[in-house]
Amino acid sequence: MTPDKNAYKIMFLHHSTGHVIWKGKAEGLKKITAFFSKKELVPEWFSAYNKANGTNYYITEQNFPKAKPYGWQNYPYDYFNIWVKNGGNTAYQEEPTLEMLTKEYNMIIFKHCFPVGNILKGVDSADIGSDIKTLENYKLQYLALKEKLLQFPETKFLIWTAAALVESQTTPEEAARTREFVDWVANVWDTQGDNIYLWDFYNLETEGGAFLKPENAVGKDDSHPNGKFANRVAPLFCQRIVDVIETNGEKTGLSGEPK
Repeated sequence: MTPDKNAYKIMFLHHSTGHVIWKGKAEGLKKITAFFSKKELVPEWFSAYNKANGTNYYITEQNFPKAKPYGWQNYPYDYFNIWVKNGGNTAYQEEPTLEMLTKEYNMIIFKHCFPVGNILKGVDSADIGSDIKTLENYKLQYLALKEKLLQFPETKFLIWTAAALVESQTTPEEAARTREFVDWVANVWDTQGDNIYLWDFYNLETEGGAFLKPENAVGKDDSHPNGKFANRVAPLFCQRIVDVIETNGEKTGLSGEPK
């Protein structure tokens, strides 16, 4: 996709799990052929939607943060660290701040990779500046992020709920904390009438359970979603994006399914 000056521009910030959904699965191709395919489901969906509806939506993606120099972590602390604590008009460790991104994009989408669910038992007090994964720290960092996002009312933000872990890569206690975090984000943190929206990736992966369902995962010890799952949910992701743009999310549920 190539944007023109009138395009509605969307940036998707992600790591490997996001890339699986972005690329999807080449339907009908043999496994080895699909691996080398240039097919990318999300931009192809938008190209078809634009053609059918006369719209001009441009979506692009990038790893955020990069492995170097910042490091391959995209958890609540890292968004807080880059965008709130070190926000401004210059990049932080070569990563774009919200001040930079909002000048170029109408919508910004971001997510966490599945280790976000390795949530430790809480300590006596929360610390907004700590990268230790506890519910208490996550909540403080999310509250600060919300305050920051609201400073850019002309930009829409779409946040994925947490990516889930397969059962072998977590514990029942961690899984329960992840569910608690997702529920808090959806039912407390997210409020109506502002510029912040959700796509409920977690419940698509878990289908109401505590873990990434085996049939949705690459393997029993690999918490990346598989191609079949990606092919099924990527259109829901796209539908949610379009609905947020066009109706402020009124016509779809958090999963992207039509209401």
